[in-house]
Amino acid sequence: MTYMEVNGLSLYYEEVGEAEAAGDNPPLILLHGGLGGGEMFTPILPPLAKCRRVITVDLQAHAHTPDVDRPLRFETCADDVAALMHHLGLGRADVLGYSLGGSVALRLAVQYPDTVRRLVVVSVPFRRDGFYQDILRQQEQMSPDAAWEGTPMWDAYQRSAPRPQDFPRLVTRVRELLAVDYDYSDEIRELATPTLLVYADADTFPMTHVADFWTLLGGGLRDAGWTGEGRPGPHRLAVLPNTTHYDVFVSPALIAAVDDFLTAS
Repeated sequence: MTYMEVNGLSLYYEEVGEAEAAGDNPPLILLHGGLGGGEMFTPILPPLAKCRRVITVDLQAHAHTPDVDRPLRFETCADDVAALMHHLGLGRADVLGYSLGGSVALRLAVQYPDTVRRLVVVSVPFRRDGFYQDILRQQEQMSPDAAWEGTPMWDAYQRSAPRPQDFPRLVTRVRELLAVDYDYSDEIRELATPTLLVYADADTFPMTHVADFWTLLGGGLRDAGWTGEGRPGPHRLAVLPNTTHYDVFVSPALIAAVDDFLTAS
């Protein structure tokens, strides 16, 4: 069990990969989706850690990390990850976040631009109203009293949480977080961190929202030209075939896209 005390929180993290194999590759931090934990990335850890140090983090109230007396917010979770990076002496690292963790990763790059070398945002809207309307309704109706027992999220929490009985509290925290309105458009326009946007071809928001996010980074505005001189700087967009919001984070195609992006010159 590896914990670091940051911002009044006992933040849990795990490390995979050997320093010798990493060479000059910077560390990669993985941030999980809502109601999950770092173990969500277990299927893709071996290939990602083959040539780099990989650190998974359990965010506030999730998995091994107990809750504290403060609201769950993307911005404060980003503060926690930045503090962990500082305590570990990581310097600049690559960061991949999926869903809820993707929003935290995005906030980390916005709030602490000097800490993130390259950013991978997987299946994340840049505005709250980017979700399909039925998904927004589902988020609003999340209830700790629903039949969670036996679901993958409930089972994982029972295995990992210091207080397994706190799962209803986690559900409430996430529901409250998802009800907070936000629009990161202006900050994304100013984002200098090389960013890879990754989406499922059947995600929880329409492709028009994905295109709008890509446009904020300067993509899709012009033909790239024969030599690619019209590309939007170092940013990239990947839409993974035959995936959904619920399996895109373990897709083999994600591994290939991430490896290519992180090792690009």
